[in-house]
Amino acid sequence: MNDINNRFVDKGFIDLPVASDIDLVKEIARLKKEKNAIILAHYYQENEVQDIADFLGDSLALSQVAQKNDADIIVFAGVHFMAESAKILSPHKKVLIPDLNAGCSLANSCPPDAFKEFVEAHPDHVVVTYVNTSAAIKALSDITCTSTNAVDVINSIPADKPIIFAPDRNLGNYLQRVSGRSNMLIWDGACHVHEEFSLEGILALKKENPDALVIAHPECKKPVLLISDFVGSTAALLKFTTTNESQKFIVATEFGILHQMQKESPNKTFIPAPPKDSTCGCNECSFMRLITLKKIYNTLLYEWPEVNVDADIIAKAVKPIQRMLDLSK
Repeated sequence: MNDINNRFVDKGFIDLPVASDIDLVKEIARLKKEKNAIILAHYYQENEVQDIADFLGDSLALSQVAQKNDADIIVFAGVHFMAESAKILSPHKKVLIPDLNAGCSLANSCPPDAFKEFVEAHPDHVVVTYVNTSAAIKALSDITCTSTNAVDVINSIPADKPIIFAPDRNLGNYLQRVSGRSNMLIWDGACHVHEEFSLEGILALKKENPDALVIAHPECKKPVLLISDFVGSTAALLKFTTTNESQKFIVATEFGILHQMQKESPNKTFIPAPPKDSTCGCNECSFMRLITLKKIYNTLLYEWPEVNVDADIIAKAVKPIQRMLDLSK
């Protein structure tokens, strides 16, 4: 195992060759059973990764599963802050991520040192942070939220208490609009995927498909949200497409969710909203795409890369996450 770490620690994943005759899906299932492991996957993963997950969901659902399961090993098919959250909620379990390079542009937009100074400059504010942050940022927070429960979290705070919201400016501005609160300080961060949707491209698609509903994630820019028929979290968007009578949807969020939408509503049409610049006409998270079946197999086989969080950070960060989970029961 030390040889493996020494060979691949700089890469952040184990890039060993796998025999062409190996059935990765079967081998992953065998290793999970042998090691009492589970795979948690986000909706933004590649289709084949979604299909082998034990639990598939958005950030809130995966946080809940990470806290309540009987596995010895959690393999997180997602990005690094998600695996950190799983470790915070289950510190006694081994948490693995198939590629340590699977980061998050939104989390990276909120450096801990700068955010700590910002928080200390506004000591009277309740600090609400989006789950798309590092463990160090969560440790500086009073309560976390996901896009699923963000409105409930904001509304749970007394109206006269000023709020710091970080790191997503688009979600923060959306929350400010729907809650009617004027006493929110919003950190200037953003997700590179949701920032890049083309308003003109969406309007052109709507003109070509006048019967389609536009649905969008609240991390999108305000103009996109204002022309949308429905705004909601990843899970809420999925639910909307299954329950709404419309047969066609223009979807402004990461492309991966369309796989589940199509599976749950095979007779409906789902059109990815275009980004400003793209050759494929869809908007994908390059970090999410770093996770592959081959990397999941090697991660389970060698139990590396492992995600660890300092005990003092866990002790601080678990409190705001638990407050969020208690509010979401």
